[in-house]
Amino acid sequence: MEKIKCLIIGSGPAGYTAAIYASRAGLSPVLYEGLQPGGQLTTTSEIENFPGYPNGINGLEMMEDLKKQALRFGADIRSGIATGCDLSQSPHKIIIDGEKTIETETLIICTGASAKYLGIPDEVQYAGRGVSACAVCDGFFYRKKTVAVVGGGDSACEEAVYLAGLAEKVYLIVRKDRLRAAQIMQDKVLNHPKIEVLFNTNTVGLFGEKAVEGVHLARHAGAPQEEKFDLAVDGFFLAIGHTPNSAVFKKYLKLDDAGYILTQGRSAQTDVPGVFAAGDVADPHYRQAITAAGSGCIAAMEAERYLANR
Repeated sequence: MEKIKCLIIGSGPAGYTAAIYASRAGLSPVLYEGLQPGGQLTTTSEIENFPGYPNGINGLEMMEDLKKQALRFGADIRSGIATGCDLSQSPHKIIIDGEKTIETETLIICTGASAKYLGIPDEVQYAGRGVSACAVCDGFFYRKKTVAVVGGGDSACEEAVYLAGLAEKVYLIVRKDRLRAAQIMQDKVLNHPKIEVLFNTNTVGLFGEKAVEGVHLARHAGAPQEEKFDLAVDGFFLAIGHTPNSAVFKKYLKLDDAGYILTQGRSAQTDVPGVFAAGDVADPHYRQAITAAGSGCIAAMEAERYLANR
């Protein structure tokens, strides 16, 4: 069994930032990168809203920069995922890849949240080339263009309204015959001159030569009156929710109804002493690279203080 001071589970802006701060604090952190080294941003072609990159930067390149910075200060970055844990007592025990056990005095969870997808093959084919799960991240690229948003809840309505401030036209594709969003959000969408809601409509596929050029749709899918049609769009935004990657820890940590790890106020501290959560796994609201990086910093600083006070 390996015994360490600080273990970071997950990479991305939160994990790598936590590793930078923990390394500089002399905690000799070990970081396991998880299923997607670098996190969701590695699938983003261009990031223009992260401070310090005035000309934008490729998502994969930015994550490599953060990783190199963590390595420079001595972080031990490894491949592997957390498959089990015992947080019932300190030190905490984490099982990596179903076989290796690590005993750690502090644990920083940065496992992120995975965007929910429709499950059509075209989503993978056009990832980063017209398909996005974050309007705030990528909406800027669709100024004065036509986009579609899939979903009928608050998130979908918020993204549609946000995109309507940039795009020429926004289609909101809703599987049911009504919106599930709060009434105030429904009113904003239904009364917006740039937004057209397509009720009872399913997405069947996407098309385009090099990037998304349109979407295949089916109105009243599976019913006798089913109608298939195509819609020309430049961007396709998924807003059907996110799944926080917290299942491994749910036996020991308090989660909200959606599975996000609950932390104490503005702190990264969970309800288990010495266990901290940062980034999208604990953030159902913002889900931005800059807020994830900030929470990674907070988690590492609090881990340092926790160890100093023991």
